[in-house]
Amino acid sequence: MARPLPIVVLISGTGSNLQSLINARDGGRLPVEIRRVVSNRPEAAGLKRAERAGIEPVALDHRMFDTREAFDSALAGAIDAAAPRLVVLAGFMRILTDGFVTRYTGRMINLHPSLLPAYRGLDTYERCLRDGVTEHGTSVHFVTPELDGGPVIAQAPVAVRAGDTAESLRARVQAREHRLLPEVVRWFADGRVALEDGRVLFNGRPLERPILLTEDNRLILPDETRTLETGP
Repeated sequence: MARPLPIVVLISGTGSNLQSLINARDGGRLPVEIRRVVSNRPEAAGLKRAERAGIEPVALDHRMFDTREAFDSALAGAIDAAAPRLVVLAGFMRILTDGFVTRYTGRMINLHPSLLPAYRGLDTYERCLRDGVTEHGTSVHFVTPELDGGPVIAQAPVAVRAGDTAESLRARVQAREHRLLPEVVRWFADGRVALEDGRVLFNGRPLERPILLTEDNRLILPDETRTLETGP
């Protein structure tokens, strides 16, 4: 049996997506070893989740550093001490410097609450509701120096309902995030997904468009003729 993929997870808040990884790991659906959880906010509730799950929590307060470069250098040290093969940004609310991102090219992914390239940055729920769009969702992408601009691996669309608030829409999107993120990490652990020359490869072939996770939990490849098996 292959050894579990060593990963480090970066968070800033409650860590609900971290919990989805822990649950998938504990349920035997995700062959990973979560070696550390690092937060830029010492008060982040997700650090307690990590501790309860037997994972080393590391608080690295960005407010204690004079520059982004200084914080990113300390963050890289905290990550590298755990020797991960993948870094997962799961609600990590910091803009990272180009040098830091380049250090982890091809082995750092981010979860973003929109159907990229739409609504990069913050306040995605409020912005999409103001615009009156009928569909929102979440994306998992490789991290590049361009903010929320890296190649997208997979997305989960969510219909916007009449009367939705930012809170109600966020709740439904987060439910899809909890399903999508462990799937993408599993693909990475299984060697099925990679970044090569700025493009996402899935099973060794370039993805022309992101894989879609439908609301009935089917994973659809871009050619629309094949579906993938999802975890339980």
